[in-house]
Amino acid sequence: MVLKPFQFTKPVVLFLLTVLALPFLNNEAFAMKVERVVSPLGIEAWLVQEKNVPLIAMQFAFNGGAAQDETGKEGTAYLLSGMLDEGAGDLTSTQFQEKIEEIAIRLGFEASRDNFSGKFQTLSERKDEAFDLLKLAITQPRFDQDAIDRVRLQIISGLKFEENNPNNVATRTWFKNSFGDHPYARPTKGTEASLRALTQDDLKAVHKKIFSRENLKISVVGDISPEELGVLIDKVFGDLPEKSGVTDVPEAEPVFGPKVDNVIMGVPQSVVQFGHQGLKRDDKDFIPAYILNYIMGGGGFASRLMEEVREKRGLAYSVYSYLYPLKHSALVLGGVATKNSSVPEAMDLIKKEFIRMANDGPSEEELKNAKNYLTGSYALRFDTSSKIASQLLWIQVEGLGMDYIDKRNEMINAVNMSQIRDVAKRLFQGDKLRFVVVGQPIPEAPETQ
Repeated sequence: MVLKPFQFTKPVVLFLLTVLALPFLNNEAFAMKVERVVSPLGIEAWLVQEKNVPLIAMQFAFNGGAAQDETGKEGTAYLLSGMLDEGAGDLTSTQFQEKIEEIAIRLGFEASRDNFSGKFQTLSERKDEAFDLLKLAITQPRFDQDAIDRVRLQIISGLKFEENNPNNVATRTWFKNSFGDHPYARPTKGTEASLRALTQDDLKAVHKKIFSRENLKISVVGDISPEELGVLIDKVFGDLPEKSGVTDVPEAEPVFGPKVDNVIMGVPQSVVQFGHQGLKRDDKDFIPAYILNYIMGGGGFASRLMEEVREKRGLAYSVYSYLYPLKHSALVLGGVATKNSSVPEAMDLIKKEFIRMANDGPSEEELKNAKNYLTGSYALRFDTSSKIASQLLWIQVEGLGMDYIDKRNEMINAVNMSQIRDVAKRLFQGDKLRFVVVGQPIPEAPETQ
């Protein structure tokens, strides 16, 4: 997402800080009612009504993101995400932004590798005007040349800053080297050269390709009835074409390790990105894998990697891992930063922990603690309207079903030690880790510029 400050008048700021901080869910965390709303035009949305908070939060996503960018036009979807609030219909960029402030709405868009998503919030008393403005952004973006030039330069400026950020360089290099000529290898934000080559016609083309009713998911939380919502989602999305123009993206066949790639950078400590094959979100073993990753590197100070790399040896301030399921691939990724001379030891410890987990699995105590944390903290994902809308949206995108919220903790608690040890052997492959080191080169490791 192209970062832009949200604009509000002072009273609205105070109001939103109050209502958005309200604990939406308490001890009856999952007693909320999720309704499936189908509009007169057949557009589906998931709704959680909350009459006590005069706010409406909507999130939506289209199938198709940066992976739809053409070769040589990397960054098109990302630039589009920064353009949809830069003037629409009869409103210029300045007029559109003034209208956003006048109505007191929040509006933002984001392009990931697989999806193009939007976030929208409004006071319920201004919903008609606010949804009119959202409709303009979705269906009639102007793409004025002066706005394109300004947003493009903003992105390019950010890219130049990222060129000197070892974390960004490590991530970009890891994906480029691992995915080869697959669309996932391309930088989501594009490059300076590709961005400078983009035209108004390119933005119109990707907008037409991605934005359709066929590949749309919507979630709404707040002070609105199903009947009102049906009318409003038709107003916003009803003029979009029925069929999507997204192209098929092939399944990725990334190249992992064992391998170490070096990028030379004059920094006091090296940044290391590592990873290998993971499990997709619809894999039957994803929930056990999710628990295992918490134990390995997703649990902060409770994780094995933090214990071995930081607590026992003081090699790094932080080390972590996470699961990254994509539509056409799946990864286990992680990172660590340490002084240049400690890089080989840190990498060796990470590999050994992956191998140890695969061979032995976690302890009973580790499994118990992971389950307790993951189930106990789940309610924190639902304590504001916007968080609930986000959870409902991605449950739809990932095809988990409307009952996922109710059964998710049960699924975690149902995982037994025998099952999790079998999945550990499948998930963790220390001898196949691919490392990218940004900093000073490691002896005998290949060098990548």
